[in-house]
Amino acid sequence: MKEKLISSAAGIPVLIALLALLLIELFTLINGARMGSPLIAIGSIVALIVTAICLGGFYMVEPNQAAVLSLFGAYRGTVKEQGLRWNNPFYSTKKVSLRVRNFESGKLKVNELEGSPIEIAAVIVWKVVDSAEAVFNVDDYESFVHVQSESALRAMASSYPYDQHEEGQISLRSHPTEISAHLKEQLDERLTTAGIDVLEARISHLAYAPEIAHAMLQRQQANAVIAARTRIVEGAVSMVEMALDKLKAGGVVDLDEERRAQMVSNLLVVLCSDRATTPVVNTGSMY
Repeated sequence: MKEKLISSAAGIPVLIALLALLLIELFTLINGARMGSPLIAIGSIVALIVTAICLGGFYMVEPNQAAVLSLFGAYRGTVKEQGLRWNNPFYSTKKVSLRVRNFESGKLKVNELEGSPIEIAAVIVWKVVDSAEAVFNVDDYESFVHVQSESALRAMASSYPYDQHEEGQISLRSHPTEISAHLKEQLDERLTTAGIDVLEARISHLAYAPEIAHAMLQRQQANAVIAARTRIVEGAVSMVEMALDKLKAGGVVDLDEERRAQMVSNLLVVLCSDRATTPVVNTGSMY
């Protein structure tokens, strides 16, 4: 079922013409009754009934709205012209909004790729691009969008880990752009049959489930401490190497292996310590 446009008559001229025709028919009916002519009276009554039926063919189309017309269950076309319109009075009319709409899904509790329970929610921006598919391919296209969006969000969340554990790995927390693009692709696949175009999809809420939030926070803190310590050790080793090279190049002091190892140990303690060190100054002989 694909949308096809159908022409419609401007409502104001048709309304004026029908009202004028009603006045003429009423005048004819009254004159026929006065003249005692049953044929004129019956003809006027039939004409009044037909004109009254024609008045049922008016409908309004607002900006960014479409009117889907069907005749006895058969789709006839879609009207997108704004204002008061007129078509066959036996057409049934279904209004469909073409405006951009958005909604935020509820917080869903799902298991991410590694099996940890998380809470996730998304904001979906969408609009109807094919009114015929929206009306005839699904029962309720708005409910269809909500249900399929939550289904796509669950499928997407279970495809990625919450945090990035390896270099180059895509995760829910560290790659919002890639995650949003994947969610939009999933939604496009599910909603295209309903004539829906997804304009944007992005994560609005992401957190570990309450029962594991504290444990995961400790894990994140431990990872941060390890990363910081690794950086500190790397910097300390390079500084020690630089100090020894400069002492040797400048001929400041000549250290044997034992004294060299002791100096390296002392420098690493000073550079890697959490607190400021308190050195013991030897004022006597070096040895």
